[in-house]
Amino acid sequence: MTVSRGSAARTGPEHHTDGTAPGSAGNPVDTLSALGSSWTWILASALATLIPGIIVLVWPDESLHVLAVIIGLYLLVAGGFRFVAAFSREGHGERLARLLVAVLFVLAGVLCLRHPLQTIAALSLIVGAVWLLSGMLTAYTALAAEDLSHRGFVLGMAALAVVAGIVVLALPTQSAVVLTRLLGLWLVLLGVVELGVAFAWRSALHRARAAQLSGPTTTV
Repeated sequence: MTVSRGSAARTGPEHHTDGTAPGSAGNPVDTLSALGSSWTWILASALATLIPGIIVLVWPDESLHVLAVIIGLYLLVAGGFRFVAAFSREGHGERLARLLVAVLFVLAGVLCLRHPLQTIAALSLIVGAVWLLSGMLTAYTALAAEDLSHRGFVLGMAALAVVAGIVVLALPTQSAVVLTRLLGLWLVLLGVVELGVAFAWRSALHRARAAQLSGPTTTV
């Protein structure tokens, strides 16, 4: 779940409307920060969640092996997006929490792709634990960030992830089809909410850009 910093307190170099800062390519951390702060990066992260959900809902009769591969790839890609997005926050505690989420997603993706762990119980446990823990860490990040301009969206996404994790962990699934539909539904819901975060962030960036261009007026 990608969370970018707020626009109201942004200072320093001028930022483009997509959230990137010119002249930041020299430092890798600055480059990651500019990329993670871009609304298009948040949009891509949302699509990385939404598309696998649609795939598993459209083809719910695929084998458990195919489901494990799709979920594993989703977790790996989502972990990569979250790693980059972690650098869009300047606070050490917030960045650490988001890096932990990224590592959690990557490790879970590797576990899902391991053949001995491709069972219904294992997939339910892995995905449910990832959503539960990442939702809690995302809620912490949203509450700790003082300048987050779309806190309500992020807290809603965190709450949805926590509920999804609890549901997947609490409801026993007896078949791959049931698990597929359950995971697909939650992936679509999470992806839609993250799309909302992306467009809310774009709106905040455009407002900040407009305010920067207008600037303070002085009278003689």
